[in-house]
Amino acid sequence: MTLEYFNELTNTGCAPPDQIAAIKAGPSNRTAFLTNGRTDPAKLSRLRDQGYTIRFGNLQRWLPVFHRISRGIQQETGYSNYMHAFLTPGGEQGLLHHWDQQMALIVQVAGTKTWQLWKPLIEAPMREYNESFRVWREDFIPAWEAAGPDLTVELTAGQTLLLPRGWVHNPHALHHDEPSLHLTFAIRERTPLWLAEQLIARAIEEPDFRRVVLPADLELPILADRLSETRQALVKFLGELDTAEMADLTRQAAVTELEYTT
Repeated sequence: MTLEYFNELTNTGCAPPDQIAAIKAGPSNRTAFLTNGRTDPAKLSRLRDQGYTIRFGNLQRWLPVFHRISRGIQQETGYSNYMHAFLTPGGEQGLLHHWDQQMALIVQVAGTKTWQLWKPLIEAPMREYNESFRVWREDFIPAWEAAGPDLTVELTAGQTLLLPRGWVHNPHALHHDEPSLHLTFAIRERTPLWLAEQLIARAIEEPDFRRVVLPADLELPILADRLSETRQALVKFLGELDTAEMADLTRQAAVTELEYTT
């Protein structure tokens, strides 16, 4: 991925429309570059020239070289992952302050991008737990701005920034004349909850866990008894699992599951 290749994808409209976003100091716009549901290169190029950040998402799904990189990362780490590319014109900003629910490796390809960073408000956020947009408050940005960043990094071409999940970041090219192009490698770290999900998933093989729970059993107070019974059955089931066998199955899931995310 080079600046020239990114601009070629923009100017030809060859990027898949569902993997494009146009962003300018706020939310993403997913339709302004479309004509009849397809990527319109003239509209997309115009947005870029008007100062919008252009994001090409999930490169591993439509560019073979990134597919190979993604699979290599997963084979080595057991973590599924995805890649985005962001082009921000000089003097402009795309996304505003936010935090992510997975680790990110930021690779600066061209130009310079400023990364203002704040320590996490939330310990180890996950996709369904304390994502920034789910718990967002209007006073977040004024408070961060008033306090100032805990760290500021001027990331130049050829440099890499490791961004742990949960760290608040405000990336921009406001003080730079040249366009900034960076790649984000989002690494979906596994968690003990994921390991628990792998263990519990085997319970579907047992008929007792597939039987119908009657509507009456979902009423209080009998529901508490049913939950207690199920918990006891689950503890017994887990205690009898062959962990060596489960380790083999879980490893296979770790290096093949593509969509799991924290």
